[in-house]
Amino acid sequence: MIKRIGAGPRMSQAVVHGTTVYVAGQVAEDTSADVSGQTRQILARIDALLAAAGTDKSRLLSATIYLSDISTFAAMNYVWDAWVVAGATPARATVEAALAAPAYSVEIVVVAALP
Repeated sequence: MIKRIGAGPRMSQAVVHGTTVYVAGQVAEDTSADVSGQTRQILARIDALLAAAGTDKSRLLSATIYLSDISTFAAMNYVWDAWVVAGATPARATVEAALAAPAYSVEIVVVAALP
């Protein structure tokens, strides 16, 4: 069975298949915020999507983080480190990339397990 959360004409915000939750790339709504503020917004969105799927950040399997400017790596990590569950950190990659709009500083994709 496949469950789609926040399904739209182009994409779903999350898709559950079996015991795995795939969360689409999340970006901030308030793009006037710096990378720390955008990261906080995104992590809150991820929390909400994981909850809607029936899981939480303690069950993250992997994360891919895209930064428009790799020099903001430390600022993003400061927020990430405060959010992620110690002892339950996912496999992770962080890369610099041109994002869909110039106002986006960060985009985060995660995969999590259901309980």
